[in-house]
Amino acid sequence: MKYIYIVCISLFLFSCGNNEEEGHAHDAEGNHVGSEVPAISKTIWTDQTELFVEFPALVEGKTSKFAAHFTVLDKHQPIRKGSVTVSLIQGDSGIRHKVESPSSPGIFSPALQPKEPGTYDLVFDLKTPEYSDRIVIEDVQVYASAAEASENITEAEDAGISFLKEQAWKIDFQTEPVTDGEVYDIVHTSGVWQAAPGTYKSLAAGANGMVNFALDNLTEGTEVKKGQLLMTLSSEGLSSNNIQAEIAQAKARYDQAKAEYERKKELYEDKIVPKAEFERVESDFRVAESNYRALASNYGAGGKQIRAPFDGFIKSISTSNGDYVEQGANLVSIGTDKSRLLKTQLSASHNPSKEAIASVWYRNDEGIWSEVEDGSIVSVGKEVEDRKPMIPVFIKVNDVVEMPEGSFTEVQIALGEAETGIVVPEAALLEDYGNFSVIVQTGGESFERRPVKIGKRNGKNAQVLSGLEARDVVVTTGNYQVKMASMSGQTPAHGHDH
Repeated sequence: MKYIYIVCISLFLFSCGNNEEEGHAHDAEGNHVGSEVPAISKTIWTDQTELFVEFPALVEGKTSKFAAHFTVLDKHQPIRKGSVTVSLIQGDSGIRHKVESPSSPGIFSPALQPKEPGTYDLVFDLKTPEYSDRIVIEDVQVYASAAEASENITEAEDAGISFLKEQAWKIDFQTEPVTDGEVYDIVHTSGVWQAAPGTYKSLAAGANGMVNFALDNLTEGTEVKKGQLLMTLSSEGLSSNNIQAEIAQAKARYDQAKAEYERKKELYEDKIVPKAEFERVESDFRVAESNYRALASNYGAGGKQIRAPFDGFIKSISTSNGDYVEQGANLVSIGTDKSRLLKTQLSASHNPSKEAIASVWYRNDEGIWSEVEDGSIVSVGKEVEDRKPMIPVFIKVNDVVEMPEGSFTEVQIALGEAETGIVVPEAALLEDYGNFSVIVQTGGESFERRPVKIGKRNGKNAQVLSGLEARDVVVTTGNYQVKMASMSGQTPAHGHDH
C-alpha cells in the first residue's frame, strides 16, 4: 500500500542578489520566479517513487510551471524515459497538462493555469517503460491573487543541509523510511564452515586397475562439470584381476544364460518343463545380466571411467596418477558450494533450542552481514561436557558461500521474545567517538543530521531508542557525502537544468 508524506511548503522571497541565492525558487526553465508569487515545494514518497516538486503558488488566471523531480527509489536514479501528466482536480472536473519526456534526466516541466480559486487535488501520473505510479497531493489551494497567496503562505524555516537532486543522482545514494520492527537479544559468537550433507560425494573404484588421470590439472579446487571424465582404471597388461577379461567372461556367461532362458521359456509355455526348473534358469539369467551390466557400465576406451556426478569442484583426491587400486577404494570426492553447514555454539546459560532461535546472521565472503532463511536450523545440542561447556548449533546456509571449509566467520544469533521498536539499517548510522547520528531527509533537497540513541543491534539493523519517529526517511547510502556537505559551511547554489 502506498504511503505519502508531504514534507514542506516553502515560501521564498525572490531577489537576484548573490547573498540570497539560497532562498530562490526556480521555474521550469531554470529562471527565478517573480517576487509577486511565493513558491511552494513538496516532497512525496510512494513505494516506488520520490517526487520533489517546486512551483509558484497557484493563482487564478496565472500559469504556474512545475519543476517536478522524479526519482526511482530502487537505486535512487532519475527517471530518464516516460511521461508525466499533472492534473488539478476539484470534484469531477479539472484541468491537466501532459509532457511526453523529461526536460533533463529526472525533471519534468508541466504547467497549469487555474481558472477558479478553491481547494483542489494536485495529481501526478507517471508512466515509464518499467512501471506506472500516481502521486496525489490533497488540499492544494488556488488563490484569487498573488497578494492573497503571499498572506497565506508562511516563510519556511532553515532547511538545514542542502544537497541537490542532481548531486544525489550522480553518486551511489539511497534512502529508506524508518519502520517499526522486531528487535531481539543478540548473542555474538563465531562459526566454522563445513560441508553440508548431500553437497559432496566420494567416488570409489568400480574395478581393480591402474589410475590414469583424464585432466592434466586435476587438483583440489578444480572446477568440474556433471558427466566430465576425471580418470580411468585400466587393467591392460595385468595377468590377474583384469577388468577386460572379467567383462569378456561375464558377457559369455550372460549370452549363455540368456539363450538357455529363452529356450526354457518356450518349453515352459508349452508345459514341457516344470515351473521350478524354469524359475531356476530365469534366476541364473538375471544374475548373469546384472553382473555383466555392472562390470560393463562406464567402461570405454582406456578402461573403467570415473565421471563427475554433478557440477562442482574437486574436494579431495585419494590417489595419484599411475597408482594401482583395488575395487572399492576411494578415488576422489566432489563438492559443491550450493549450500553449506555453519557450525556455531552457544553458552548453556542461554538455554538454546531450535524454537528459541529467532534468526541467525553471518558475515559472507564479502564481509557483509547476511541472514539465513527461516527453518535453516538443522539441530541444537542437548548436553554439554566438562571440557566442552558450549552447546553446538548447526545451521544450513543455502546461499553460495565462497569461503573455504574450516574457515571461521562472525555469527550473531537472535534469541528469545522480540520487542517492537523503531529500527534503521546499520548503514544509516554515522559514529563519532561512540556517539551515533543519522542523516534525515526533511525535503527533496534538504537534510538534517540528527543524533540518535542506539539499542540492540544485529549487524543488519539497529534499534533506535530516541531521535527518530516511524516513517522518517533516512539516508542509507551516501550519508557520508551529505555529512561532508554540512561540514563544508557552504550551501550549493541551485543548479537545476530544467
